[in-house]
Amino acid sequence: MSVFRLERRTDLTPAEAWRRVTDWRAHAVDVPLTRVRVLTPGPPGRGTRFTARTGVGPLGFDDPMTVVCWEPPGAGPGVCRLEKSGRVVLGWAEIAVHPEGSGARVTWVEELRVRGVPRWCDPLLALAGRRVFGRELDRLLGGSARR
Repeated sequence: MSVFRLERRTDLTPAEAWRRVTDWRAHAVDVPLTRVRVLTPGPPGRGTRFTARTGVGPLGFDDPMTVVCWEPPGAGPGVCRLEKSGRVVLGWAEIAVHPEGSGARVTWVEELRVRGVPRWCDPLLALAGRRVFGRELDRLLGGSARR
């Protein structure tokens, strides 16, 4: 398994940062050959299921996820935990939004496992995860994101 951690600070309010990082469809806007389909109706929350599909036509794989923890920011931090249950990609991700000054601090911790990929590749998976998800986190937070 490969675990990586990202952290960004933003001038956005915690509520706005939360809204942006939990907009599941927006996560795939700039990821090549990937689209997200939300499978459950209604607003996002605990029990929301969605799938990120990466590939072209029948050549690709699904990354199904379920929101297992949903605590929007209020007086304290907001926490969202996703469980991945695909045939190819497994693991979890935890996104937290902490009030910080007049803005927010967003952390993203993910355990990423890819079936069939040997453990010696874990550092490469972590590096790829930090790059891909770091770029996405910066985009989701807009020009206000900083490390």
